[in-house]
Amino acid sequence: MTPRPVRARVGFTLIEVMVAVAILTFMGSLLVVSLRGTLTSRELVAENRDVQRSARATMERLTREIKLAFLTSSTTAVNTYQTVFVGTDDEPADQLWFASMAHRPLYRGAQECDQTEITLWTETDPENPEYKVLLHRESQRIDQYPDQDGVVLPLAHGVERFDLKFLDGQSAEWVEEWDTRGVDTANRLPRAVKIVLVLARADVESPGDFVEHTYVTTVLLDLADPLTRSAFALGAS
Repeated sequence: MTPRPVRARVGFTLIEVMVAVAILTFMGSLLVVSLRGTLTSRELVAENRDVQRSARATMERLTREIKLAFLTSSTTAVNTYQTVFVGTDDEPADQLWFASMAHRPLYRGAQECDQTEITLWTETDPENPEYKVLLHRESQRIDQYPDQDGVVLPLAHGVERFDLKFLDGQSAEWVEEWDTRGVDTANRLPRAVKIVLVLARADVESPGDFVEHTYVTTVLLDLADPLTRSAFALGAS
């Protein structure tokens, strides 16, 4: 009887197994690092997209409200209501409070009209103490306290700069401040307001760093007096 040939035992040695495990571990770590970087980039891109969306919504709202700013002709009434347009120049963010006809009632039959008091200012951002949060106060009732009461909501986080400039319709010059309670600008609206909003958000290409996003717009006030034409302008009499 012919004996059967003995087959060689097939398998891996301990060293081969250890090398294979090491290679798999190394490849797994590379995959984890790659996935982590991809997820981080997606989060940063989504955050920057949210910043742009928030900035556009903020600028659109400010444009609509400032555009419809108004003043009453009566300035001597006591303990009734006051309409003002006051902008102060501060660093790194200005302040503004004014009366506007831009209010939109949210409920049918609400005892509200289009007139409203609005205040814009900044405070330390609780999400990032190095920057500011732009706050918006709106009161549906105009009273003798043009910078008090109403509902306060945040408009934009991570504010690095909020700058306002005002176009004087008489001098045709841009000024840093405006106060309708003063002498030169008594009960007179600026012809236009220039808004500069700078937001800081995480840098997509360099995580851990921040990059500035600047948004600029100029708003013409519908109820402001037109620019005073120079006597040397073409066609002036």
